[in-house]
Amino acid sequence: MTYLQVLIFGISLGGVYALMASGLTLIFGVMNIVNLAHAAFMLISAYMALGLFNAFGIDPILSVVITMPVLFFFGMLVYKLLFSRIAESSRFVESTVLLTFAMATVIEGVLSFLFTGIYRSTTPAYTTETLHVGALYFPEGQFYATVVSVILLVALWTFLRTTRTGYAIRATMQNRTAAKTVGVDVAKISLITFGIGTALAGASGSLISFIFTFYPAIHWDWIAIMMALIVLGGMGSLLGSLVGSFLLAIVAGFVGHFIGPVWSTITFFLALFVILLVRPQGLFGKKVEV
Repeated sequence: MTYLQVLIFGISLGGVYALMASGLTLIFGVMNIVNLAHAAFMLISAYMALGLFNAFGIDPILSVVITMPVLFFFGMLVYKLLFSRIAESSRFVESTVLLTFAMATVIEGVLSFLFTGIYRSTTPAYTTETLHVGALYFPEGQFYATVVSVILLVALWTFLRTTRTGYAIRATMQNRTAAKTVGVDVAKISLITFGIGTALAGASGSLISFIFTFYPAIHWDWIAIMMALIVLGGMGSLLGSLVGSFLLAIVAGFVGHFIGPVWSTITFFLALFVILLVRPQGLFGKKVEV
């Protein structure tokens, strides 16, 4: 029974991790942008959810309908101002690393000025409640966050599979040059995709605002975990990011329970180290041929 309970904990966090990683994977898959500011975008959303909860009593789950559109347009603005100008540069990937690192640092500085370094979280009533099914129990907060995450991931999958824009995004992820050849407006698709990826960061920020405590510098911890998730699954692979998220969340749950909570986080970095040594392209990534 203990093993099943720990498995439930892992799965309940895996859904949230998958939502966090999906936006980062989507952005890299379409534009090859290594977005080190993705977790900082999540942090902006978390503070928005906190402000809405404290000022108006808006549940952080409901705040998703506000933070997602706000972050969507914010993401498009960021792409238009910073990345569209260097999209054809031979040093584009390297430039995005520097740009997003600088952006994350600036966001951290602004949030530190506005909110100081105090640990914060939203505190709806269900964060301290549990759902019981026989001898098993589910933390309500994690359960609701996972359900919302799965709904959003299904919506993303449906969008990518059933709409013309989704077809164009998938084509661009598979082969950017070929997509241009068949008439896809890659510049427009890149703009929209960056907005969608940032909107997913907005949803993630609202959800983690009541699962974890947060402060302005914690985005470095989050981005490190997300990089481990998407490298394990395969850079640019949405399926890989989902599998990697659930797999590592479950493994980390067992490690934290049987060895100690300190080792739980180390699991992500150890997995990153091992996968880079054994299979650098990740579980679902394509091997680069020279």
